[in-house]
Amino acid sequence: MNDIPTAPVSAIIPCWRAGVTIRRALESIAAQTLRPAEVILVDDASGDDTLVILQALVSEYPAGWITVISLEKNQGPGVARNAGWERATQPWLAFLDADDAWHPRKIEMQYGLVLRRPDTTLCGHGTAIVEDDEVYPEVAAEPRTWGVSFWVMLVANRFPTRSVMLKRELPFRFEGKHVTEDYLLWLQVLLSGYKCYRMDVSLAASFRPDSSPGGYSGQLWRHEKRELAAWRVLHKQELIGCITLIAALAWSVIKYVRRVALVSFNQRMK
Repeated sequence: MNDIPTAPVSAIIPCWRAGVTIRRALESIAAQTLRPAEVILVDDASGDDTLVILQALVSEYPAGWITVISLEKNQGPGVARNAGWERATQPWLAFLDADDAWHPRKIEMQYGLVLRRPDTTLCGHGTAIVEDDEVYPEVAAEPRTWGVSFWVMLVANRFPTRSVMLKRELPFRFEGKHVTEDYLLWLQVLLSGYKCYRMDVSLAASFRPDSSPGGYSGQLWRHEKRELAAWRVLHKQELIGCITLIAALAWSVIKYVRRVALVSFNQRMK
């Protein structure tokens, strides 16, 4: 690994009872054609053997490449990412969940975008749902890249967390489980005037749908309440006005009703 070129990127992985999947996630980072300069694993007070497993993994990689943080209280992935954010030493941060993985060229292509577009503050890309034994397809050398606007993000979140790379110097942080903290953070960045880009290529993988029963957003109504709370936070911070807030809340409810209908339909079809 020592002869692999590195990028000035800190990879941050929140870990909660992730002993079964963390090795796969970490191996996908180690397999990068352009490797992050450091990896930060944050144990979110798992209460099982996760911390022991994380500490054992440190010895399998070059000294100093992996840092393990142990939180005393479980507060969710956002707070764990914030802890990694504060410990990070590199100018760019990239996020990965412990049960997801990256395409081998993710950092190479994403950091290449940052170099081509120096006004970038946050960038992301597509992701795919894959099986454990699937092989990543080849990706285009020059995927379509476009600037993401607030109105595009109002329609739908264009930045899955596993796809995001952002500047460490940003003044924002994840706000906790009472809101859809990733969506809120991306909106705060956009509404504050920072440039955000998306590449139309899948450079990360999830091994189950985001709305699966075991997933963080598996309970649709709880997820919807968090999204509604996020829009109210933006209004309280004076990043959006009353009319935009009303439109956003209405659109969010429409999307929620649609998701519920689709889930109900799929269950009946089984």
